[in-house]
Amino acid sequence: MEESLTETVSLLDKLRLAIYRGEFAPGQRLVENELAARYDTSRGAVREALALLQNEGLITRQRNRSAWVRPVTIEEAIEILEVRAVVEGMCAAKAAAQAARQDHKELRKMADEMTDAVKNGDVLADSRVSDQVHAKIREIAGQRTAAGIIERLRYQGVRYQFHVSLLPGRLAQGLGEHLAIIDAVIAGDSAEAEQLTREHFASVIEALRRLANANPSPISPFAALGSLSPR
Repeated sequence: MEESLTETVSLLDKLRLAIYRGEFAPGQRLVENELAARYDTSRGAVREALALLQNEGLITRQRNRSAWVRPVTIEEAIEILEVRAVVEGMCAAKAAAQAARQDHKELRKMADEMTDAVKNGDVLADSRVSDQVHAKIREIAGQRTAAGIIERLRYQGVRYQFHVSLLPGRLAQGLGEHLAIIDAVIAGDSAEAEQLTREHFASVIEALRRLANANPSPISPFAALGSLSPR
C-alpha cells in the first residue's frame, strides 16, 4: 500500500509539472494507457493521479471517458490572483501578529533558499520555495478555511505564474517582494505585511497581463517563450 501511494505521489508531481510547463497543452486528452507507458507506471497509479489532478482543478474528466487538461483563461487566472491577494493578505496580517521565534527562523531559512534559487536562475526551486513561504504564513496565521481555499485555487493559476517567472527580471523582482513580506511578518507589522502581500499579487497580475498582451494568440499566450525547460 505504501509503495502504491509513493508511486501515485511521484506520478502526480510529474504530471502536474508537465501541465505547468505546457508539455500537456490546454484541452489535450490524457489517456491512461498512454500515460502509464510514458511514465513506466501502472494504470492504477495513473487513475489515482488523474483523480487528484481533477480535485486540484487542473484537468477535467467525465465518467468512462478520457481526461483532458482544463483550459484556464487569462481572465480566470487574474480572478484567482485577485482572490488570493485578499485572502493571503489577511493571512499575512494575522501571521505578523502571531509568529513565534521558531517561525521567524523558518521564514529566514526559506528567504535564504529563495535567494539561492534566484541567484542560480532555478525557476522550479524558486516556485517551490515561494509556495512554501505562502503556506508557512497561512500556517502561522492558523487560517485553515483560508488555506483550503488557496490550496484549491493556486493550482489552477500556477501554470501562468510559472511562465511569468520566465520573464526577464521577474525572478529578482519576485524575490524582493517575498523578502519584504517575510521581513514585515518577522517585524510583527501586520498592516505592512498585508499591504506588501497585496502588492506582490498585484505585480504578478501586471506581469501576466504584460505577457498576454505580448503574445495574443488564442491558442497559447506563451508561444513566444519557446522551450519551457528552466535553466
